[in-house]
Amino acid sequence: MSKEKNVVTLTYGCQMSERDAETLTEITRQEGYNRTDDLEHADLIIVNTCCVRESAENKILGKIGDLKKLKEKNPNLKIAISGCMVQQPGALERLQKRAPHVDIWMGTHNLHEFSELLHRSDTGAKVAEVWQEPHETKESTPLAEKGKLQANVNIMYGCDNFCSYCIVPHVRGRERSRKPEDIIQEIKNLVASGCKEVTLLGQNVNSYGKDFDPPYDFADLLQEVDQIPELLRVRFITSHPKDLSDKLIQTIAKGSKLCEHFHLPLQSGSNSILACMNRQYTREYYLSIVEKIRELLPQATLTTDIIVGFPGETEEDFEQTLLMIGLGHYSQAFTFMYSKRSGTPAASMEEQIPLPVKKQRLQKLMSLQNEESYQLRQRMLGKCYEVLVEGPSKTNPDRLTGRTRGNILVVFDGPQEIIGSLVSLRILEAGSWTLVGELVE
Repeated sequence: MSKEKNVVTLTYGCQMSERDAETLTEITRQEGYNRTDDLEHADLIIVNTCCVRESAENKILGKIGDLKKLKEKNPNLKIAISGCMVQQPGALERLQKRAPHVDIWMGTHNLHEFSELLHRSDTGAKVAEVWQEPHETKESTPLAEKGKLQANVNIMYGCDNFCSYCIVPHVRGRERSRKPEDIIQEIKNLVASGCKEVTLLGQNVNSYGKDFDPPYDFADLLQEVDQIPELLRVRFITSHPKDLSDKLIQTIAKGSKLCEHFHLPLQSGSNSILACMNRQYTREYYLSIVEKIRELLPQATLTTDIIVGFPGETEEDFEQTLLMIGLGHYSQAFTFMYSKRSGTPAASMEEQIPLPVKKQRLQKLMSLQNEESYQLRQRMLGKCYEVLVEGPSKTNPDRLTGRTRGNILVVFDGPQEIIGSLVSLRILEAGSWTLVGELVE
């Protein structure tokens, strides 16, 4: 009888990276591995990496270095490194020299090969496969792990935008849309295994389908997904403002399962900084999109990404960003200090902002957004909202937790039997991040 094999998957980065890690874990399950979080007793450790910021990459490199001690204790342990960090031009050789204890290296374009790479490493040989260009999308790649209440589903790969601070187009390749029939079938399979909510993923979902003939766009796809029986909710991420169409807003307004939440990255409120970032829109255009959303979907929530301290950002530029917090009325903002990313135009720009200035600006931005988030949630007090019950709260296991259609977290008391169902909650308490509710009979 063969020994039971265990796999630990460590994931860094965005939802796309998380989705890739789920696929790799599913491949290992088909190879006889059981998923675990116990590094000490793992037979295989997969590290799916991110390289959006150098600070994140340094953290990952430190973790890979720590794994060497486990390899010394257990020479039979296999270590596999995948993802964006490996895919960077010229990175593989540098990484192999730095971490010779790693058995398998793989980029972002050949996840479907992981089973074969695992078998090739059985001989003890080091294996490295990093395709410089993506080949045709392999729909034979196993689905993400089944049996989950919520699941991420890729609808496209790559990015064509080339923002001056971003490495993603260089490590994920150019945009390629999956066929709608393959996406629909994947979602139907997930629903059949118990999934109630899907999040459709792409670096820029709004440009989905532009490589199709005859025309078929993201709004068309959402209309089809909205019709899938037993699926309760549909979310999506991320929307590039320059490609968010009136048709898409109208489609969400008409849909029954399409959640009224838009993650619409602003990045900066200054037109001069937006131009330096190569974002391809102005603050005025961005606000016109927000106005259209508010007009058709007054109940919609907006979240955003903002970078402070981009090269050349003046105090006036930063003030323009602060003004956008009050105009956008964001439920939440993911805020970052600009940090250099080798291989991007912004890394070599002049007028790099000193770290103390970036820290000061970030604190000011966060304080303003925290107050905005708090005020928004205060306005929800006493009102009733539909919530998908996700399970026990992470911070208070005696209570249940779920999210509104606008993606705002609510904790409440209720029986375990309602997990996975839609319920109505009245909001009793409101903080900056979390709501407390009660079930409405």
